[in-house]
Amino acid sequence: MSTIIESESLRRLEQERLDRLKTARERNKLGQFATPPALALDIAKFVWNHVKSLSENRARRGGQSPFAPDHRTMVPAPQKGTVPGGSRKRKGRFAFLDPAIGTGSFFAALMQAFPADRIERATGIEIDKLFADAAASIWAERGLQVVRGDFADRKPDELYNVVLTNPPYVRHHHLTGKQKQRLMQLAFEATGLRLSGLSGLYCYFLLIAHSWMAERGIAAWLIPSEFMDVNYGDQVKRYLTEQVSLLRIHRFCPSDVQFDDALVSSAIVVFEKSAPKPDHKTVVSFGGTLAKPAKSQSISLAELRETRKWTSLPRQARNGFQRAHVTLGDLFTVKRGIATGANSFFIVPKSELRRLGIPLEVVRPILPSPRFLAHQTIEADANGWPVLDRQLALIDCRFAEEVVREKWPRFWSYLESGKKEGIADGFLTSRRSPWYSQEKRAVPTLLCTYMGRSVERPFRFIWNKSGAIAANVYLLLYPKPHVAATVAARGAEVLAALAAICPRQLSGAGRVYGGGLYKVEPAELMRVPADELARLLGTTIDLQRSLF
Repeated sequence: MSTIIESESLRRLEQERLDRLKTARERNKLGQFATPPALALDIAKFVWNHVKSLSENRARRGGQSPFAPDHRTMVPAPQKGTVPGGSRKRKGRFAFLDPAIGTGSFFAALMQAFPADRIERATGIEIDKLFADAAASIWAERGLQVVRGDFADRKPDELYNVVLTNPPYVRHHHLTGKQKQRLMQLAFEATGLRLSGLSGLYCYFLLIAHSWMAERGIAAWLIPSEFMDVNYGDQVKRYLTEQVSLLRIHRFCPSDVQFDDALVSSAIVVFEKSAPKPDHKTVVSFGGTLAKPAKSQSISLAELRETRKWTSLPRQARNGFQRAHVTLGDLFTVKRGIATGANSFFIVPKSELRRLGIPLEVVRPILPSPRFLAHQTIEADANGWPVLDRQLALIDCRFAEEVVREKWPRFWSYLESGKKEGIADGFLTSRRSPWYSQEKRAVPTLLCTYMGRSVERPFRFIWNKSGAIAANVYLLLYPKPHVAATVAARGAEVLAALAAICPRQLSGAGRVYGGGLYKVEPAELMRVPADELARLLGTTIDLQRSLF
């Protein structure tokens, strides 16, 4: 029998070979992102140390180890000379499950972190035949049973008390409506919770696996951290705070991408399958490693349940969102910029309008991408166009086709070229009448960039003095009636006050992805504290509430 190290070396070579057989796009669609071996080992060691400590503590109190033999989770010991297996007199034995085994990185980690003679049973499920065959050929002699198939299609015939896994990161738009309905039903049967249709496949795996776990079993999941902030993650957070005892959540620094081929910010979620006690506390950590985090905090279930954005944790004190009296939403209505459905067709350089035969009557100014804006204030020329080196025009025509054909033949030819390219049949354009018109949006006085990578200042505020609209790479801020006149009169001061908002409050409002990419949605921006700006505008939360 080869050593664990030899088998693991073979597994890594096989992983690299199989990865080369698919393009990055294909693996993205299938959610196939291999777990780094060092990270898998860190997770397995953490779980083993927890299990060992738990068993020792309960033994001192005269209680039974949660990993003692149990007819619901154990099977007869394998024949002598095979691993796993051994004497029936052992105190603690482990039944291991990985519902997305891949080539077996977590099984390799398990064999290195756990005593091999205590691993009673090990099962890995894998939908991809090539990966399933590879895992079986490498690990069969170590006792891993590889089941080829879809985890969601199977029913547990035995229970497991150790689950270590990196489930497939398949985003919701890669799942069909029929698949979503089936997965939702399975998750509901396992937990009584109904997931949103926007949930990624990993959310379904997490809830479905509940029915595969033995009571007081331990699970460690390596999943995207996005569930901690987004609305569709609410049911996952309910599961973690209501149906299991959440032991640890470790979130990696967004710039420390765990997967070389996936820009996703990762989190490790460790829990015990047992109803949480009222005084239960969870350790939330950030940065560094699981064993040596940069920041760590013990937090009660009550506070965790009340915290809307879990990525605001750990924190040393209650954050600004809870101390704020006025938010940007009290002062502004925030909307996303317009979505054209085909920017390359509908947005053209102003200098090209004459050549293309597009009249000024059917266009309006639109701002370029934020990277082309050198200043935070956009001045206007005599005609309301932004004073920029890069002036762009947005086609926004309300005239019927017969009017366009008769009045502007060359413009009509341009529109016809768009039809031939299929632009008129697009998701957004096919729902507009006429298809070459745009969403109705008033010109915004203030804008905020939608995404950014700078930790110090992820989002920029812009004062728009021109008549230009903006695309959906911006958020548009419209002053509410009770502050509109003051904002108009004191634009420069308002811009300065917005720019002075604490960067941590801005980055904490949105969400962060792998590689340190921050994004913020309109509702999230409206929750940002704005006490200083409110004082500048001469309003208070009490005044705001009396007016609306």
